[in-house]
Amino acid sequence: MGGRKKRGLMNVDEAVEFFKNIILEKPYLPLLIPLIFILWAIEKWFFSLSNWVPLVLAVWATIQYGNYQRQMVVEDLNKKWKRVVLSTSPITPLEHCEWLNKLLMEIWSNFMNPKLSLRFQSIVEKRLKHRKSRLIEKVELLEFSLGSSPPCLGLQGTRWSTSGDQRVMRLGFDWDTTDISIMLLAKVAKPFFGTARIVVNSLHIKGDLLLMPILDGKAILYSFISTPEVRITVAFGSGGSQSLPATELPGVSSWLVKLLNDTLAKTMIEPRRQCFSLPAVDLRKKVVGGIIYVTVTSASKLSRSSLRGSPSRRQPSLTVDSLQEHFDDKDLQTFVEVELGELTRRTDVRPGSSPQWDSTFNMVLHDNTGTVRFHLYECTPGSVKYDYLASCEIKMKYVTDDSTIFWAIGPDSGVIARHSEFCGKEVEMVLPFEGVHAGQLAVRLVVKEWQFSDGSLSFNNLRVSSQSSLSGSSNFLSKTGRKINVTVVEGKDLVSKDKCGKCNPYVKLQYGKVLQKTKTAHSSNPCWNQKFEFDEIGGGEYLKIKCYSEEVFGDDSIGSARISLEGLVEGSVRDVWIPLEKANSGELRIQIEAVSIDDYEGARSSAYPSNGWIELVLVEARDLVAADLRGTSDPYVRVQYGNLKRRTKVMYKTLNPQWHQTLEFPDDGSPLELHVKDHNALLPTSSIGDCVVEYQRLTPNEMADKWIPLQGVKRGEIHVLVTRKVPELQKRPSLDPEPSLTKAHQISSQMKQMMIRLKSLIEDSNLEGISTPLSELETLQDMQEEYMLQLETEQMLLLNKIKELGQEILNSSPSLSRRSSGS
Repeated sequence: MGGRKKRGLMNVDEAVEFFKNIILEKPYLPLLIPLIFILWAIEKWFFSLSNWVPLVLAVWATIQYGNYQRQMVVEDLNKKWKRVVLSTSPITPLEHCEWLNKLLMEIWSNFMNPKLSLRFQSIVEKRLKHRKSRLIEKVELLEFSLGSSPPCLGLQGTRWSTSGDQRVMRLGFDWDTTDISIMLLAKVAKPFFGTARIVVNSLHIKGDLLLMPILDGKAILYSFISTPEVRITVAFGSGGSQSLPATELPGVSSWLVKLLNDTLAKTMIEPRRQCFSLPAVDLRKKVVGGIIYVTVTSASKLSRSSLRGSPSRRQPSLTVDSLQEHFDDKDLQTFVEVELGELTRRTDVRPGSSPQWDSTFNMVLHDNTGTVRFHLYECTPGSVKYDYLASCEIKMKYVTDDSTIFWAIGPDSGVIARHSEFCGKEVEMVLPFEGVHAGQLAVRLVVKEWQFSDGSLSFNNLRVSSQSSLSGSSNFLSKTGRKINVTVVEGKDLVSKDKCGKCNPYVKLQYGKVLQKTKTAHSSNPCWNQKFEFDEIGGGEYLKIKCYSEEVFGDDSIGSARISLEGLVEGSVRDVWIPLEKANSGELRIQIEAVSIDDYEGARSSAYPSNGWIELVLVEARDLVAADLRGTSDPYVRVQYGNLKRRTKVMYKTLNPQWHQTLEFPDDGSPLELHVKDHNALLPTSSIGDCVVEYQRLTPNEMADKWIPLQGVKRGEIHVLVTRKVPELQKRPSLDPEPSLTKAHQISSQMKQMMIRLKSLIEDSNLEGISTPLSELETLQDMQEEYMLQLETEQMLLLNKIKELGQEILNSSPSLSRRSSGS
C-alpha cells in the first residue's frame, strides 16, 4: 500500500514537472487551453464537432512528453560525460575565480583574519625562538594581525590537472597588503644594549599554489610550486618600552625575509606539503603532545650506483663493472637513523641490498604535528665515519575528530597518504628515497596516545580524563596556584661516551629558573626514585631534562628531553617513559603530579604539626683530595637548599678541615646539596666533591649523625649533623644569646671596617696582605647571611602561628565562622 502511494506521488510530481517544462517551451500554451474549452462548449451546447479532436490532443500530448524525456536523457548524459572528461582529461579548461575573491573579501575581516592570525601567531612565536638575528639576543611577539586585505587567488584563472592517479589544482596566489600589523620587541645583543620595537607594516608574497585532495576528500595538501617572491617592509617604533632611538637596525629586514623563505622552503615548497584536514566532527580539543611508536621494517632495491652520497660510483657501461657492482651491493652495510625533532634513534647495521631491521622506537611529539625523518647510512668496515646515502620523511597531523593523518612524498613526487581513525591503529607505508632512482623503505607507525591541554588523553579509541567536569571543561585550578611534583624514577639503556664503557648517570631538571639534580648512580640502568617540587608556571613552560655521566675531568652529556606540563589534572599521577634526545639510546621514567596549594599544605600539616626548619651542622671532613700543587687544599662547603645558598668559612692548607658551623633552612622539602670547594683568592674555585644529605624521612627533633662519601672524586667524606625541627614538639632554641637582629647589625659594622682595611691595603700596594682580610670578609658575609636566614625563619614561623591562632578563633566562635563562610 505504501509503495502504491509513493508511486502515485512520483507520478504527480512528474506530471507537474512535465507541464512546467511545456509552459517554458510553449509560451502560447496558456492561450491554447482556454481556446480548447471554448471549442468544447460549442461542441456540447451549439453544434457537434467531429470525434477526432480528442484523438489529436492525445497524440500531441504524447509527442510533447516524448520530447521532454529525450531532453532529460541528453542532459543526464552530458553531465556524466563532463564528469568523465574531468576525471580523465590531463588538463581542464581555464576557469576564472572572480567569485572566489569576492567571497573572500566578504568573509576575510570578520572570519578568516581572526582565525588565521591566531594560528599563524603560534607558528611565528615558535620560529622566532629558534631563529634569531645576530644583532638580537631575545625577541618577543607583542601583536599579530593580518589586516583587512585578503590575498588574491587565481587572478589568471585556475585549472585541474592529473599527475598519475592524483588530481591537482593549480592556483595563483598574490598577497600585497599594507595594513598588516606585526609588532616585535627585540633585545639587542652585545656589544649593544637596549630594546627596540620592530613593526612589520607591509607584506608581499606572490607565487603559484598546488592543491591536492587526498583520502577521498578528508584532507587537502597544499604547497608552492617554487619559491615565491617575498618582500617585507619594516619600521622601528619609539616610546613605550623602547630604549633605542627609532632608527633602523641593519640586517633586520633581510633576516625576516630569510626567516620566511627558509620556513616556506622547509615546509611548503614542492615536494614539501602542508595538510589542511576536513573532519566531519570537531571535538575542539587542543593537543599539546603525543607518543608514537615508529618501526623501521626493511629496505629494498638499494644500490650504490643510484644512492646519493655513495663513496664509490660505478660506470654501468661494462659488463664486468656491472657484475662487480652487483656484488658490491650485496656487501652493503647499512643502518637507518630515525629523527623526530631533536630526538634521534638508530637501527642496527644490516648487510645486503634488502636489509631487514624490524626495530621499534618510542618517540615523543611536542605539538599536534610532526615530521619523522629517516636517514640511510652506509657503515664501512674499519672506518669510524658513516657515509650518508639517502633520506625520506613522513609528516603526521592530529585531526580534530580524534584521528591522525600521515602523508609522504611518493614515487615521481606523488602523494602517499594514510588515515588512522583512532590511536592504536597501525599504519604501514613504503617510501621511496628522495632524490635517487632506487631504494624503498618500509615502515610502520602507530600513535600510542595524544595528550590534550585539559589533561585528558586519547588512546585505543577511548578518550580518558583523570577527572571529568560536569560542565564539560577542564576542572583544574589556575596555573599560578599549584605545585608540580616530579619524581625521577629510573632509566634504561643509558650510554656514556667513556671509552671504558662506565656510566655514572645523574639527571638535572630545569623548570623556569629552578634547577634540581638527582644523586649519581653507577649503572646504565639506574634507579633514583627522587622526588622534586616546583611551583607551576603558566604559558606552556616545558620541564627540561638533561642527563649526564659523571667523569673525573668533566661530566659528559648523554642526552636531554623536555616534557610539556600543560593540562595536568590534580589527583592523577602521569607515569611516562621519555626517550632522550641528542642520543642514540636511553629512556627515563618520570612521574608527574599536580597538587593544589591547599592539598599540599594539608598533606604537610598532616605529616607535621607545623612548618619547621632544617638544622644542619657541618662538623668536619676527612681524606679530601689535594687541589693545590703543594699537596693541600683550602676547603669550604657551599650548601644549596632549593633557591637558598649558604657557605662555611675557609679552612686553609688542610685535607681534614673542621668547621663546626650551624646553618638553618625553612623546611620545604627541597634537596639539601653540599658542594665542597677549594678556595682561591684570584683564580676560580675548583670542586673537590659533592653529596646530597637525605633528611626527608628523619623523625622530627631527632638528630642524625652522618658521614657521607663525596661524589665525583676518588676519596673524601664529610661529617654532618642534621635535625628536622618542629616547633610545636620542641621549643626552638636561639643560635646566640644575643638577639639576631642586633648580631646582624654588629656583623654589618665589622664588614664596613674590613672594607676600609682592604681599601688601605690596596692603596699601599700590599697585595700579600689582601688574602687574609678577603677571607675574613667572606666569613663575615656568610655569618650575616646565616643570621638573616634565622630572621626569615623566625618571621615565617611567627606568621604561621598567627594564622593558626586566627583559625582557632574562627573555629571557636560560631558567629564569626558563619560570617567568614558567608562572605
